[in-house]
Amino acid sequence: MTGRQVALLRGINVGRAKRVAMADLRAVVEGLGYRDVRTLLNSGNVTFTVPGTDRADAAPRIEAAITKRLGVLTRVTVLTAAELAAAIDENPLLAVATNPSRLLVTVLTVPADRSRLAPLARQDWAPEALAIGRRVAYLWTPEGILVSQLAAAVNRVLGDAATSRNWATMLKLRALADQR
Repeated sequence: MTGRQVALLRGINVGRAKRVAMADLRAVVEGLGYRDVRTLLNSGNVTFTVPGTDRADAAPRIEAAITKRLGVLTRVTVLTAAELAAAIDENPLLAVATNPSRLLVTVLTVPADRSRLAPLARQDWAPEALAIGRRVAYLWTPEGILVSQLAAAVNRVLGDAATSRNWATMLKLRALADQR
């Protein structure tokens, strides 16, 4: 898979255990031969370009390099710029979500895991809401993620097989991925 991609690191710079300087993260990703490497603030998100002859295994390569060079274990999920754009463009909850920090996009490591969310989608979570996309789940948590029963249920079902970003971060990542 060549072209512009976005790596989402699970749990990086959340809490004290997994602090990584973004300069170090950029250096790790650049050391793998990726180009145009940019990080988003202190968020554990990085955009990069995969050279035309590179393999499609960016996520495990980045995970292994972070562990080896920085001593941090983390899951990495990689989206192409096109997958990121589709996740943003196809969000069905924009009509109900009024606060971008409480609208979450949960990115699935394996797209087929969306079937695991089907039982949750059949439940009434009001005032919260859940919608399932091709590679993501959209969660509206109007009272916030820390008290969200929906977010807790999604986390129980998916565990380490997904990572979430709020809507504002997703929009910033798209803008960063669109830069060259």
